[in-house]
Amino acid sequence: MNLDEILSKGVSIGASDVHFTVGLAPMARQVGNLLPLSDYQRLSPADTKELLLGILNEDQKVKLVSRGEIDLSYSIAGVGRFRVNIYHQRGTIAGAFRTIPTEIRNLDELGIPRVVGTVADKQRGLYLVTGPTGSGKSTTLAAIIDMINSSKACHIITLEDPIEYLHKHNKAMVNQREIGSDSENFANALRAALREDPDVILVGEMRDPETTSIAVTAAETGHLVLATLHTVDTVQTIDRIIDQFPAAQQGQIRIQLAGVLIGVMSQQLMPNKDNSGRVVAVEVMMATPAARNLIREGKTHQIYSVIQTGAKYGMQSMDSSLRDLFLTRKISKEEAISRAIDPEELRRMIGG
Repeated sequence: MNLDEILSKGVSIGASDVHFTVGLAPMARQVGNLLPLSDYQRLSPADTKELLLGILNEDQKVKLVSRGEIDLSYSIAGVGRFRVNIYHQRGTIAGAFRTIPTEIRNLDELGIPRVVGTVADKQRGLYLVTGPTGSGKSTTLAAIIDMINSSKACHIITLEDPIEYLHKHNKAMVNQREIGSDSENFANALRAALREDPDVILVGEMRDPETTSIAVTAAETGHLVLATLHTVDTVQTIDRIIDQFPAAQQGQIRIQLAGVLIGVMSQQLMPNKDNSGRVVAVEVMMATPAARNLIREGKTHQIYSVIQTGAKYGMQSMDSSLRDLFLTRKISKEEAISRAIDPEELRRMIGG
């Protein structure tokens, strides 16, 4: 078996992911469904070991043994790039390859509301793109970075684990650092970035209090910071940030966050009605004075009402986005309700 051949076939059929695990043929995720790739037999322990360890250098093999898993990127000339996680399971080697398109699509093509593009005009502040794994967060952020790169003479630093979309220097200078190879962790890389004269910093994930604290400080000190979290809506995002910190520090981080937040965008990818592709549902919250005040006062649950009444600022709730996708016949009623934040409210919005 040839790894590049298998991955190339996955790309050719539009798979978002290709999986290798013992006891199954290589599996491809198409429009959210996981199906075996035809023409391939079930993988043995020797097969996965040969296929997956073959792309690791010696240092990465050591890390895989010591940690049990490793993240990296992988490229095939003329085919594309992949975000890779190789891991141990039941004494064998397994791997997941996420396809990364070579072309960076713009926000309109992605179905992202245009108000999100206004973030590219900001000089400072913190903007968060959130959603579950595989919801397209990296693709949205790449589109925003590309907008900045095409319009501003500035310095962009991205901190990623691993690097996904490759950005060429355009009007901006773009330096991309991979966590694990170019820097030990997000906190160290972000702390160092503040000494590297950046205008814009992309943080692949704010996964701990130290990284979050430095990111907020960077936004306070005149940088535009873009970051992701694995949360499903605005309120959960803000609460997750605050809850990372000890109770004694939460009041202070609320004040800081209220001061620097530009907005939060949460997204979900789902199959379209005829199962021929995927569409995105999006919640958008822009940090108006009312929203900032609710964050500062710890009344985050009331932010839903700010979103629902904030259409003139470009805001929309996740459930209203799902309603619109259903009414325009892009997704089924069942899909809309299964993805809703408040299923009963969505049933009422779409009439039963």
